Amino acid sequence: MSEVLRSVLIANRGEIALRVIRACKELGIRSVLAYSEADADSLPVRLADQAVCIGPAQSRLSYQNQQAIISAAKSFGVDAIHPGYGFLAENPDFAKYCENENIGFVGPASEIIRKMGDKIEARKIADQAGVPTIPGSDGEVSDVKAAMSIADAVGFPLLIKASAGGGGRGMRVVHSRETLEKDLTEIMAEAEAAFGNPAVYIERYLTDIRHIEVQVISDGVKTLHTGERDCTAQRRNQKLVEEAPSPVLTPEIRERMFQELAHKPGGAGV
Repeated sequence: MSEVLRSVLIANRGEIALRVIRACKELGIRSVLAYSEADADSLPVRLADQAVCIGPAQSRLSYQNQQAIISAAKSFGVDAIHPGYGFLAENPDFAKYCENENIGFVGPASEIIRKMGDKIEARKIADQAGVPTIPGSDGEVSDVKAAMSIADAVGFPLLIKASAGGGGRGMRVVHSRETLEKDLTEIMAEAEAAFGNPAVYIERYLTDIRHIEVQVISDGVKTLHTGERDCTAQRRNQKLVEEAPSPVLTPEIRERMFQELAHKPGGAGV
């Protein structure tokens, strides 16, 4: 979003909605909250400049009801929709819906969400941009013969990951050739059941590492990073604690990470 926003419809609830409402007040932006019947008496409803009920308690009929949210945005004449996180925030079809209706979407373009939501495609994009990636398959792995070839090339342990996975699901560590065929078949079936997409890829499983992320934000014109955060503390592949700044990075490594961002195509301009 490069244009100046005067009004935003917030399609979320609870603490998430409160944070967006607060930001809108600080920036002088009119906030319109889309809420479900279950949240009619909530604090966000009381604090937003305006509020509209978009459906019953079930999220699929309210916070995930794309048509209801778009209709509410049109009725209140807002410039953009802020999805918060969760619900429709990473749904490329909803972002595209907003684009087609000429309503701003506070988030990436639909094409970017679609590509980054596919881990195989995201890995290819990283490779093309010169970002180091973990040794593994060049694309989708659909049969045990290809999986065995990758295992021979990169060694065990391996990590099988669903291309459309998320939330800690669709992942399995493989320690030997003896279980590779069984693990591959089961993860593909799990990916199909959970995400409607059986595609998986394989990469070397790394141990004794730190999970460190650098958050990047952009308004379509200027791009900035917000520093790093250490997300190593996890349970079942789900983050428990995020610590910023990371307690393990040296100033030299931190600066190198930020400079790498700045030097890539579309970099963060640090």
